[in-house]
Amino acid sequence: MPGTSYDLVLKNGTVALPDQTVTVDVFVRDGRIARIGGTGSADRTLDCTGLTILPGVIDTQVHFREPGPGDAEDLESGSRAAVLGGVTGVFEMPNTRPPTDTPEAVADKLARARGRMWCEHAFYVGATTDNAEQCGELEKLPGTAGIKIFMGSSTGSLLVSDDRILERVLRSGSRRVAIHAEDEDRLLERVGHRVAGDPSSHPVWRDEETAMRATRRIVALARRTGRRIHVLHVTTPAELEFLSANKDIASCEVTPQHLTLAAEEAYPELGTLAQMNPPIRNRTAREGLWYWMGQGVPDIIGSDHAPHTMTAKERSYPDSPSGMPGVQTLLPLMLDHVAQGRLTLRKVVDMTSAGPQRLFGLVRKGRIAVGYDADFSIVDLEARWEIRQDWLASRCGWSPFVGRTLTGRPVGTIIRGNTVMWEGELPGTAVGEPFRFDATDRPQDVR
Repeated sequence: MPGTSYDLVLKNGTVALPDQTVTVDVFVRDGRIARIGGTGSADRTLDCTGLTILPGVIDTQVHFREPGPGDAEDLESGSRAAVLGGVTGVFEMPNTRPPTDTPEAVADKLARARGRMWCEHAFYVGATTDNAEQCGELEKLPGTAGIKIFMGSSTGSLLVSDDRILERVLRSGSRRVAIHAEDEDRLLERVGHRVAGDPSSHPVWRDEETAMRATRRIVALARRTGRRIHVLHVTTPAELEFLSANKDIASCEVTPQHLTLAAEEAYPELGTLAQMNPPIRNRTAREGLWYWMGQGVPDIIGSDHAPHTMTAKERSYPDSPSGMPGVQTLLPLMLDHVAQGRLTLRKVVDMTSAGPQRLFGLVRKGRIAVGYDADFSIVDLEARWEIRQDWLASRCGWSPFVGRTLTGRPVGTIIRGNTVMWEGELPGTAVGEPFRFDATDRPQDVR
């Protein structure tokens, strides 16, 4: 109401509301959006003239490597990179050392995150042969994003490749299950296609059929069990065409890396820095991903932030580990694709804010609307800038995109009304709290 006092007002920004994008003031009280438009006084004013205010960007696939050695990343450094890139929340993956596959491991991660993580967070629980029947209980733990299945071997020890065990996991629980879809048997059959010293042989070994075979298998099991699944980091047009016929039960993700890089340039220029699972594929595959993006099939953009030290990445292929950092560059890369006309800003909002809320049942996240948490990613759509080494916050210290010039830059990250990042600086302290989900929250738990 006119004359009402608020904690914060974001003034003069162009705001991405659920139904339109307009220049309007947004008022915040007690960490939530209290008013859109109108007038009122506020303890703090953030001038957003010339800037665009997006709902807080949520990266639903990151690997922050804690617990673990900590040399490539930890929860503090990874979440600091996130907020510097305009990301307000992350879903973190379970292939840590030891893996996150028990209630005790989840509780340990939540304790480690308290007071150290700069952004909101939830942790996946890794499915194993031993915990298959317990997954239904594990997914109900507070602060969990759900269950994650690795069908093909990747970084870490988690692997469930047998259909009988996969079916047991899918029959235990009801939340959407995240899937790394590469067929382990085919990987073992084709291991001889790796060429020592040549990382360009990585997508020959982990070929398109390796991904397609696993995706077909997991969709068939999802149908048999009636369980919703979410196929991560899809890299092939054939998978997206197949998944388009199974949208009632299968959602899916693509990454900025696979939408941006192509094998013909990436491996000669970057070597093992371009090595990830599933791999960077050729231009034809990349353009096929963009075709299916235009058809609306991928639901979410996730970074698959998976850092390793430069020392590890400098090992000769195939002894070099797979994975690259990406949480800090997710939003900048997608803004640059908007500037190039590859997709609209509203599509980016849907795939990084509304989509995660819709698919995973996030409470009070994913849109700019009264009553929702005051989480905002504030960007300058016109800024032209270069990704520089000294901007990176990930402990691994590198990015395949260093030196790339982009249009569109994150300027501010606001979480529950707290200015966590502004113009590349972190003026406050780590305020991240666990995400809450419809599937796990009881009314008395809701703050």
